[in-house]
Amino acid sequence: MDTTLQAMVERVRAAAASATPLCIRGGSTKDFYGEPIAGEALDTTPLAGIVSYEPSELVVTVRTGTPLAELEALLAGKGQCLAFEPPRFGGGTVGGMVAAGLSGPSRASVGSVRDHVLGAELLNGKAELLRFGGTVMKNVAGYDVSRVLAGSLGTLGVITEVSLKVLPVPPAEATLRFDCSQADALRLLNSWGGQPLPLNASCWVEDAGNPVLYLRLRGAVAAVEAACAHLGGERQENVAADWDACRDQTLPWFVDTPATHDLWRVSVPQTAPVLAIAGEPPLIEWHGAQRWYRIPSGQGGAIRAAARAAGGHATLFRPGDASRSDARFDTLSPALARVQHNLMHEFDPHRIFNRGRLGNEGKAW
Repeated sequence: MDTTLQAMVERVRAAAASATPLCIRGGSTKDFYGEPIAGEALDTTPLAGIVSYEPSELVVTVRTGTPLAELEALLAGKGQCLAFEPPRFGGGTVGGMVAAGLSGPSRASVGSVRDHVLGAELLNGKAELLRFGGTVMKNVAGYDVSRVLAGSLGTLGVITEVSLKVLPVPPAEATLRFDCSQADALRLLNSWGGQPLPLNASCWVEDAGNPVLYLRLRGAVAAVEAACAHLGGERQENVAADWDACRDQTLPWFVDTPATHDLWRVSVPQTAPVLAIAGEPPLIEWHGAQRWYRIPSGQGGAIRAAARAAGGHATLFRPGDASRSDARFDTLSPALARVQHNLMHEFDPHRIFNRGRLGNEGKAW
């Protein structure tokens, strides 16, 4: 064990002995996500570096304080990528990427962060270093703990190392534009989803007052060209920066959110119709499964009710007023809440890590 990791183990051991809460910090780009917390900062950025990378095996193992940009640059140099396009929000670390569990525009087609985690090393609340999973897909016997860490927001421990599945950059890509209403966009996406098309990402938004659906295709050259001919629409050029802006929430729709409004993330089945939520139209991703709403503060009850009625749930992603006490995450069912409580008790019995980040009610897994 190197001195950096040993020092972190000792810090956690001392915190557990004194019941001192610790706030795990990497790039600090996602401090807004989840309930506000307090505690002594535990900096993970010294835990940086690539442990191993086997391009031919499509797997990379990396220490979690490594900047996400550094990892992506390494993969790009070999023609590979993190296919789930994790949001960067101006920076961030690999550990924060896994702990937050957030995925970008291509998530509905290629899977989430959790689907690409092969193994992990965790420093738990007992100051024990534990390893789970491995570096191949079929490596799990028993509980798949490494993937449970994705989206846990640091409440189970400090992720010190992670092995990730990576994929080759697709040989062809095209973006098509369709002028259509929200209802028509959802109908089209549902129809296309049942066809053998190289769908990768979608974004419906009111662009300068005009409702527009953008559809990204990725795959083999022949498949992408055939899909373009079949689907029609207006082919767009030089739009990579726009998809990056969607991924990192720097599109005008996100940036121009009034300070008096909350940003809500609504997760519903892709087949859900237009939701009965008052106010301006949403921005819709993931072929209809992820819908963003900007609504005046204080309307959480209505948006959560609409999400539940459609078979989904809603998260207060970015509150207009960070000091408000509104619950960020939806209430868990009693069964899921019990599982979450047991996991947290097993991994962090003294509750020193990111205490309260998930709130009293927990989160929707």
